Amino acid sequence: MPDPLLIIVALLCGMASRAVGMPALIGYLAAGFVLHELDVDGGEMLQTLSEMGITLLLFSIGLKLQIRDLLLPRIWGTTVVHMLATQLAVLGVLSLAQHLLPSLGLSITVNLIIAFAFSFSSTVFVIQIMQERGEMASRHANLAIGVLIIQDLAAVLFLAASTGKVPELSALWLLLLLPARRPILRLLSLAGHGELFTLAGFALAILGAQVFDSVGIKGDLGALLIGVLLAGEQKGKELARNLLYFKDLFLVGFFLSIGLSGWPSPSLMILALILGGMALLKPLLYFPLFTRFHVAPRTALLASNSLANHSEFGLIVIAVAATQGWVGPEWSGAMSIAIAVSFVVSSPLNHLSHSLYRRHRVRLLRHESPMVRAQRPDTRDVRVLILGMGNIGTGAYEAIARSYGRQVLGIDDNDRKLTQHMAMHRRVAAADASDPDFWHRIALDELELVMLALTNHQENMLVADLLRGMGYKGRIAAVVRFDEEATALEAKGISAFNLYAQAGEGFAAHAARGLRERRQDGRGDKEASEQNT
Repeated sequence: MPDPLLIIVALLCGMASRAVGMPALIGYLAAGFVLHELDVDGGEMLQTLSEMGITLLLFSIGLKLQIRDLLLPRIWGTTVVHMLATQLAVLGVLSLAQHLLPSLGLSITVNLIIAFAFSFSSTVFVIQIMQERGEMASRHANLAIGVLIIQDLAAVLFLAASTGKVPELSALWLLLLLPARRPILRLLSLAGHGELFTLAGFALAILGAQVFDSVGIKGDLGALLIGVLLAGEQKGKELARNLLYFKDLFLVGFFLSIGLSGWPSPSLMILALILGGMALLKPLLYFPLFTRFHVAPRTALLASNSLANHSEFGLIVIAVAATQGWVGPEWSGAMSIAIAVSFVVSSPLNHLSHSLYRRHRVRLLRHESPMVRAQRPDTRDVRVLILGMGNIGTGAYEAIARSYGRQVLGIDDNDRKLTQHMAMHRRVAAADASDPDFWHRIALDELELVMLALTNHQENMLVADLLRGMGYKGRIAAVVRFDEEATALEAKGISAFNLYAQAGEGFAAHAARGLRERRQDGRGDKEASEQNT
């Protein structure tokens, strides 16, 4: 069967998987197993897509990597401890399996690699869950993604060392990449924002991989480090958004090729099911670790539950180890089954996360550290709340503060942005708008207006439902981009401002005001001229 038809089969299986609430990659894996049963093999195109997907995945990780954030103990400390504990637990299961099922042929090397592969959680799964719930900007999403990046870095180091090649002396020339950062950013600026910009991103990822590979260092590490050079810059963030779906598209080839490799043996299948179900145990350690590192209990719970799965990076580790002959190729199929099982059991847990916190809130708050209590924002005498202090929220703050003064409070979750606002003497605080604990500290009966300047419809809906559920009777206004979003909010009694539709009115008012001023200036010049005459 031609490779393009394989992609169509993967598309159909991915859509079916998404329709039942599972990540699309489960469908891609299933498509591979189905095609294997039909004696279908993949061709060169599928292999190329697979390699490109891994390269773009690592490049995208580099673009999101903020060294300053990753150095926080709650990120790297939790990740390191959890990965070690997970590996010990998996090693225990594998040792027991070897005793009960000697036919598995598990050795110390195999056990160590398998345990390492199961210590990761899925970036694809977490991002999909957060996007669907409109929580990508939340504290628990940032916390979970920070942990995932540290895990991914550990996997990249494994991939870089897996070739066993000693870097050539010419690898020292790679130090020239550091001063190349500004020229690369300049190149991206010249590329604009359209297809040239996206193509430049592809070229940078491929070029980075090829350059590193040419000096004896695994190319995937090169793609990652080129991304790190651009991390934190506006162009880097824009490039990460543009490449998001392309990366997932190319990874289809990787997941298909895993399924096409075939099913594991029955005994290995049973072990894969057990290891897949063990993903539900991950939050039992994540939660106490997070709270120990002074994370609020709600943030810790939601982040922990989102990480209750196994990762596609585990598949990559196993695939690379299989090519080196360290593990048998049947482990790729076993790992894919374990990942699919972990997604199936993790999805209901994540859907119940918010209700679990509300139900056990009092008990969970006992784990709150004194440091977290001391950082609660001052919410006294607040009459207007603005959620989201970007350009729109800042403009709204300046306009409404003329009437309400210090009774206006701006809320955001970006520490650097908040520091800038404080320097401008604005009253702002760090908080998660979707956190009911924050709203419990607000005198809702004294609050007159809540302005949702989040520009994320799902998040706006989430916060609006939370407020109404807590009995808030005041006015809520929200920023939207599309008519259907405005309709959904207005059905809940929320005033919606359409950025696109109503921006024209604002533009016309601005132009008309300038025209009036010009006429007045012209009239004044004419009168002055007549007086001089």
